[in-house]
Amino acid sequence: MGDMWVFAVESGHVPGMDLTGYSVHATDGTVGSVDRQSEGSPFEHLVVDTGMWVFGKSLVIPAGLVTSIDQSARVIQVACTKATVKGAPVFERDHDTRDPVYLGGLSTYYTSLVTTS
Repeated sequence: MGDMWVFAVESGHVPGMDLTGYSVHATDGTVGSVDRQSEGSPFEHLVVDTGMWVFGKSLVIPAGLVTSIDQSARVIQVACTKATVKGAPVFERDHDTRDPVYLGGLSTYYTSLVTTS
């Protein structure tokens, strides 16, 4: 995996692409849908509404985990399992996506999984 906080060129992401409403699929099933995204910042990411799967919470997924974007099907594939996403540091408020401590925790979490796999 390249930079965790940047969409990979091979993902099919185009700068300015609105991913709101796209379904997010992990390697073993659907995680939820994109509620909003951050693009062009040092920490590009998706905020994903999980619906009732994780008790109605939202999760932050770093852009670097996106492996493909199917525009016609409106589906985003990510390079991790549902359990991996569910186990990530809890996202509680929009301020978290600008908090270097929270983002650092996400980096540490996902990087540790990649290096131990």
